[in-house]
Amino acid sequence: MARPAPTSTPAITAAEEEPPLDPEAVERAYRFHRARRAAKAKRHRERRWAGLRFWIVLALVVAVTAVLAARTLGEIERVFGL
Repeated sequence: MARPAPTSTPAITAAEEEPPLDPEAVERAYRFHRARRAAKAKRHRERRWAGLRFWIVLALVVAVTAVLAARTLGEIERVFGL
């Protein structure tokens, strides 16, 4: 049997097999996760303030409605002499 002829391609070294290393990858990942944490904290803060704003506006609307209802009833009594 005949042996195959030896190839003339150079052997691949371990350094050539490693994928290229991005020196900024770690820093980019750190900034990305830090931004995610900051965004999550911001959403939490905004939801809390939105709830507080809702209750303040609701109380204001109820107070204005009560004042207008009292004034309207007072005027109805005055006009019709009830």
